[in-house]
Amino acid sequence: MASHFILDGRVRLYQRPESANWHCETRLSGRKLRKSTGQSDLGKAGKVAEDWYFTVRGGQTTAPAIQSASSAGSPDAGEGPTFADAAAVFEQEYVTLTEGQRNESYVRDHMARLANHLVPFFGREPIRSISAGRIQDYRLMRLKPKKDKPLPSASTLHHEIVTLRHVMKTALRRGWIDHLPDFSAPYAKSKKVSHRAWFSPEEYKQFYQATRARAKALQSTRHQYAAEQFHDYVLFMANTGLRPDEANRLEYRDVEIMFDEDTGEKIALVQVRGKRGVGLCKSMPGAVFPFQRLVARNQPQPTDLVFPQNHKKLFNRVLNDLGLKFDRDGNPRTSYSLRHTYICLRLLEGADIYQVAKNCRTSVEMIERHYAVHLKNTIDASVINVRRQRAVAPLDDDFAALNPHLATGS
Repeated sequence: MASHFILDGRVRLYQRPESANWHCETRLSGRKLRKSTGQSDLGKAGKVAEDWYFTVRGGQTTAPAIQSASSAGSPDAGEGPTFADAAAVFEQEYVTLTEGQRNESYVRDHMARLANHLVPFFGREPIRSISAGRIQDYRLMRLKPKKDKPLPSASTLHHEIVTLRHVMKTALRRGWIDHLPDFSAPYAKSKKVSHRAWFSPEEYKQFYQATRARAKALQSTRHQYAAEQFHDYVLFMANTGLRPDEANRLEYRDVEIMFDEDTGEKIALVQVRGKRGVGLCKSMPGAVFPFQRLVARNQPQPTDLVFPQNHKKLFNRVLNDLGLKFDRDGNPRTSYSLRHTYICLRLLEGADIYQVAKNCRTSVEMIERHYAVHLKNTIDASVINVRRQRAVAPLDDDFAALNPHLATGS
């Protein structure tokens, strides 16, 4: 149902599915008032809605006063915009202002959290009545066991609170509330730093040998092309450290095969376009042959995507067949694990952590927190296992004569 807001969100214009005319809605003394504008044109409907609003308000043009704390917490307590009103304004603003700056799936996730969880819980409540206590009530509701439904993970609940904070900030900018409530979770435990799921050298070898064998086994079948593309995808990703979204945007003109004077080897120089903007990546030599096979197989134009297919299902199928879908800590491996594998293998080989961070368009802090924390090669035993030389008191002649083995150190 299409909707628009006027007068700083105090009046909502909306269309019903069965009517071409716009209707208007506002709140007065805790009640919703609605009226048909009789107009199918949005501009004309807006003028009718403004006249109607000032009529029912008796000429009042300022936003309603902030509700007292004693009436907060109950649906429809007092007057003013509801959470559903603020959510609608946020949705309209966020979709428009982030056009091209946020991944489409990221935007859709915000809207799904509003529609599925937040609006059904907070929707009818005046936005100013939502306190830290109500937010805690929401957490308790989400964590209450339900039949045949798994509990949300800590990450899922965190993302829902982030969306809730966005809506409350929208209300703050509109002047509907004068402060933000406390969103922090009480009684929260300190979180341990977990490492990212990756493939050890043995596991990675097992994985790419399986993708290679699959491509050979499917020759002369309709699945041959997809299997060969997937095998080259695995090798290219594990030898460049690209993020999956960066690989999805990669075009053939972004990759240049060059001779690297420092190493004396052929590598791929990749112009990366992703969440950190545009950056450069110098690959391992192992990325050259997979890319050359992709060019020979696809005969692409410079603007064609290198990896136009989604390999998620095939990725999971091969991992499940090998028993490698989860690492020893229960973390699921995904296409992102190929990036983690690249970083870990570089560190295991003794690469400079700053150069690895620069090549992967991330920070040294992130690598130290999520990768180097569990790699033995990042710890220098010669620096740790230092023994201070102790001064030995001289032995007197009588003691030395009775204990010659101590005097000689044997």
